Amino acid sequence: MDSLSSSPTTASPQRCLFVTLGCAKNEVDTDRMRSLLIDAGYGVADDVDSADVVLINTCSFLASATSESIDTTLDLADEVSAGVRKKPIVMCGCVPSRYGDDLDEQLPEVAAFVKADEEDGIVAVVDSVLGNAGREARADLTGTLRTIEGTSAFVKISEGCDRFCAFCAIPYIRGRYKSREEQEILDEVSSLMEGGVREIVLIGQDTGIWGSDFSDGRNLAYLLRRVAEVVRPYDGWVRVLYLQPEGMTDELVSVIRDVPEVLPYIDIPIQHCCERVLKSMGRSGSEEQLRQLFARLRSEIPGMVLRTTGLVGFPGETEEEFEALLDFFKEQEFDYMSVFPYSREDGTKGATMEGQVPEDVKMDRAQRLLDVAEELGFSATAKHVGERVKVIIDGVDDSDDGVELIGHTWFQAPDCDGAVHIESGEATVGDVVTVDLVDSFCYELVGEIVDGE
Repeated sequence: MDSLSSSPTTASPQRCLFVTLGCAKNEVDTDRMRSLLIDAGYGVADDVDSADVVLINTCSFLASATSESIDTTLDLADEVSAGVRKKPIVMCGCVPSRYGDDLDEQLPEVAAFVKADEEDGIVAVVDSVLGNAGREARADLTGTLRTIEGTSAFVKISEGCDRFCAFCAIPYIRGRYKSREEQEILDEVSSLMEGGVREIVLIGQDTGIWGSDFSDGRNLAYLLRRVAEVVRPYDGWVRVLYLQPEGMTDELVSVIRDVPEVLPYIDIPIQHCCERVLKSMGRSGSEEQLRQLFARLRSEIPGMVLRTTGLVGFPGETEEEFEALLDFFKEQEFDYMSVFPYSREDGTKGATMEGQVPEDVKMDRAQRLLDVAEELGFSATAKHVGERVKVIIDGVDDSDDGVELIGHTWFQAPDCDGAVHIESGEATVGDVVTVDLVDSFCYELVGEIVDGE
């Protein structure tokens, strides 16, 4: 490779190409690594040709995600080999965390593997694969390091998970649950708001139990109040995702209802409603308990928006139990729903259970549930037509048909739900504008900027 001994702190720094697969948590991890490398003097490449090293942050939540990660890595290997000079590939994240001990022989195309809990050492790894020995290591990695330039930013408040649901490999990939320290979170939020971010989205594997591993009683409701205090001077929004049913305490409900900065957007992935299936999954609850929970939330937080997740085809699920889930979705009229067919994941309890549902049956059930989800979701979106809302401008689409502003409002989580399309008016990315919603299509809304607002 050319210039292996050149220092990345020269006028022409060596550049890193970042490829991220998977969920928002991986996006946050990539941003952390990118920030560390920029802080160490490396540059960022836009494509393989201009890169000196390629970093791929992988997902291994499902077997399909693992396959995508491997296929993308091999495609990148072909691409870098076809260039004038060979560039090393560094595989990061979930795949190395899950299969690290077996990857050296299986993927000789990869120069180095970095597990999720080792990503703060990414500078030393890149130094090594590029031959930049002798770099002085950064002593303090606790400060805020982000490169977010968009209007919304995901902020992780925890790592790992203690639930060990029978269908999920996350505890084996990410380890046991650990709350992130309060001050770290607040410092990051403050830095992001100062940098122009308008919305903070708090994420984790199980956000509702933040603080449960502390000894002083701090909890998610407390953290939301503290984050709200930070974003308040900026007229910012706070959204929280991935709440489990057991986490919806009276205190948390009151914060979502009463603290203006905290959006009344509640994301509770129930997976199923039948008590027998939930118990088999290693989860708690029943159809009646879930019904009571959602009735309480709707009563105590008027006008809230509700997102959930359904998992079909878990081992032993009968047609009657699937039909019950279908009916429950219809009854509850969720605003947004994600639907997944069960994936048999190595190392999980579900993988060895009897009663594995045939693949064609799983896919049929998933499609039937998705059809209901879309029907309800499209209807829920249309009900917002006629409302006047605040919209954060996320982008500007300048095409032959004219300029269109694209943004999202409080009931649309970034990268999850639909958007608001504004075909006329003047605004720039990061502006918050008042909009009348005049039409809808699928999950998308059409709006008009209110003059003088």
